[in-house]
Amino acid sequence: MTISLPVVFVLGVIAWAAIKFLGIRLWAALVIALFGFWLAHTFLAPAVESGTRTGVQIVNGQHV
Repeated sequence: MTISLPVVFVLGVIAWAAIKFLGIRLWAALVIALFGFWLAHTFLAPAVESGTRTGVQIVNGQHV
């Protein structure tokens, strides 16, 4: 069974859970999100994308 969820929804749920149950402050969650957007526009973006794709393949059981 394959479920397709937007990444923004998944990250939103994770952020909500971190704020609600781990006591993460809202401003800290916003700073982390903004840092992620900034990082996506640097020379490190291809490495982050490659690492993310590899991690997803490992979780899905599609060994690289």
